[in-house]
Amino acid sequence: MWGWIFVFPATAFIFILCFYPMIQAFILSLQSGLGSNLYFSGLRNYMRLFQDEIFLASLINVLVFLVLQVPIMLFLALVLAVILNDEKLKFKGMFRTMIFLPCTVALVSASIIFRSFFATEGLINSILLKIGFLSSPIPWLTHPFWAKIVIVLVTIWRWTGYTSIFYLAGLQNIDNSIYEAARIDGVSALQQFSRITIPLLKPIIVLTAIMSTNGTLQLFAEPKTLTNGGPGASTLTLSLHIYNLSFVYNPQFGYAAAVSYAILILVACLSLIQIRVGDKS
Repeated sequence: MWGWIFVFPATAFIFILCFYPMIQAFILSLQSGLGSNLYFSGLRNYMRLFQDEIFLASLINVLVFLVLQVPIMLFLALVLAVILNDEKLKFKGMFRTMIFLPCTVALVSASIIFRSFFATEGLINSILLKIGFLSSPIPWLTHPFWAKIVIVLVTIWRWTGYTSIFYLAGLQNIDNSIYEAARIDGVSALQQFSRITIPLLKPIIVLTAIMSTNGTLQLFAEPKTLTNGGPGASTLTLSLHIYNLSFVYNPQFGYAAAVSYAILILVACLSLIQIRVGDKS
């Protein structure tokens, strides 16, 4: 009885703040109109998804971000965690703090800095021109391809340190005697990484892959503050499209709710695939 009493408040808050809005959003996705003029339209909003060129463009964008950003970020986070877990490394606390700090920086401040860095006459172009790597400045934020690259770079910078903390916690739970036995048998550092570290960290790798996939498919703050989805719709994401449908264009809350459920279905399907692949590997 006491267990249920202590669990009840948290359960009630989760239901009120999470599950009830999800149910209401699903009901709203089956409706059209606004305010008192709402009417039941069935699956019309969901059928509209396949005809909405902006939705399809934003879907392609987040899938591109997913393919580019997530594998690079997970690999860098794993490498950093292995380095930070080295017993011979000095000033571990300082280095761990440094790689974790980006995810604590206010996004507005970070966006202003990165916008100045990647401006046509910004620091990045100035350095590349000085060393002779470029003959003319790259329009980082106004070219469809380079704008995507900037979003990927900012996302990697912001979340790699956060992900590495999960790997570092996992590495500290691996018995060091396993590595000592491998070194005695003449196993190289690269083989230790591929045959010991990665297999033993597989559950955490699957977890971080699902978390990163979920975050990338719901990417909003970085494209909103850096490019506002531009140029054109080249960096528009699904979450930014929902925001525009709700607050920028004429309010279309029913259709925006349908787009949000499309994200939910996409996240669920990709997470299930990752779990199945992780179980078989």
